[in-house]
This record gives sequence, structure tokens and C-alpha cells, in this order.
Amino acid sequence: MSSANNLKKSLLVLALATTLAACSDNDNDPVVEEPVVVEPIVVEPVISEFTITFSNLTTGQPLSPLSVIAFEDEAPWSFGTTASVGLEMLAESGANEEYLSYESALAAVSAEGAIGPGETTTVIITVEEQETLNLSFAAMLGNTNDAFTGLSSLDVSTLEVGGSLSRTTTAYDAGTEANTETAETVPGPAASGEGFNEIRDDTADIITMHPGIVSNQDGLSTSALGVEHKFDNPVSKIVITRTQ
Repeated sequence: MSSANNLKKSLLVLALATTLAACSDNDNDPVVEEPVVVEPIVVEPVISEFTITFSNLTTGQPLSPLSVIAFEDEAPWSFGTTASVGLEMLAESGANEEYLSYESALAAVSAEGAIGPGETTTVIITVEEQETLNLSFAAMLGNTNDAFTGLSSLDVSTLEVGGSLSRTTTAYDAGTEANTETAETVPGPAASGEGFNEIRDDTADIITMHPGIVSNQDGLSTSALGVEHKFDNPVSKIVITRTQ
């Protein structure tokens, strides 16, 4: 009887030791936590939108589609500097594809069509909000060799939504083509001559104020232009309204 009791006690002690060992092992097992997945925070860019109203103030000069470029620091053209090929093409023919591909542009847009004397057009440009934001404008005076109008740089950084800026513009000479005014070299409806020519035959080769038209009635017998094509400054009006 004593041996049986001793056996039972031995088995009970063994079972208890096994249970305690198992509990001890469980206590020491590392707790495996599920990894925390952190979703990236997506910050949507703030978009600025500007509506530009462009009015032709001349009585005899069609203006090419207005080109608008948004940029931070270096303007696509500046008074007293040599015109880029893009500006040369715009000022000699009205074509603006090359001009609008300006490498420092934050955004660039063209109005849909030419603007006749006394007409007004509207164009919208959108760009990511910048600490420094400038707009540049350019359009050719069609019945000239290489005259254009616009603004080199207008700071719109602090313009609030709903706010507007209004500017008038003068006529500039791109300095890339001599002002012969011949039927062969004036692309507008007054002559329907050649547009862009890569040969630069103007002695200045810099952007200056345009001297104006010398018509055939003024004594320039080879001119295809008449007094009706003359213009006074300002030649256009630009109103910029921030709409977003």
C-alpha cells in the first residue's frame, strides 16, 4: 500500500513539474506583434488659376494669339537683350509653339486665335502655387516685320483669389528682321508675305522699342503698309484675375 502511494506521489510531482515548466516556457516566449502599416501622407499641390483678358487697342494691327508663360526667376524675354529663336519666330510670323516650349516655364498657354483691331480674347493658365510666381506675355503685331507687344514679367505671387491687375502694353521690335515693310516680308493680311526667316538682318539684334510704321504714304514707296496700319502706344490692354 505504501509503495502504491509513493508511486502516486512521484507521478503527481512529475506532472506538476511538467506543468510548471510549460508555464515557465510560455512566460518567456517573446510576444509577436503585428507590424504597424503607416500610410503615406499625400499632400495635394495647391493650384493657382489666372484668367487673362487681352484687348487689342489698335485700329489696323491684328495681334497673333496671346502667349502666356508662368515662371519663377528668368523671364522668357527682356528689353535690351537678344531675342530667343522662339521669340524671333513669334515676332516674325506669330507662330508660338517654339516660344511656349521655354525650358524654365512652370506652365505655358496660348489663346485660341488672332485678335483683330478692337477685339478682346480670354485665356486661362493654371500653375502650382509658388513662393515666387511671374507671368510673361507676348503677341505679334501682324502687319509688321518683327514687332510684338506684351509684358516681360509681372509678379502675381501675392495676388489673392478674386483680385485683379491691369496693365497696358507697348510695341517692341524683336531686332531680328529689318523693318523693310515689303510685301515679301510682312506676313499679316496687309501683305501676306513671308513669316519667319532664320536669317537675322536687323543691325541691332536686341529687343528695343518699336519705331512705328513708315507707310507708303509717308514716302517709303516699297512699303506694303498704309497709314491705316499705323499704331500708337499702348497697343493692348491685359487684365489678370486670379480665379483660384
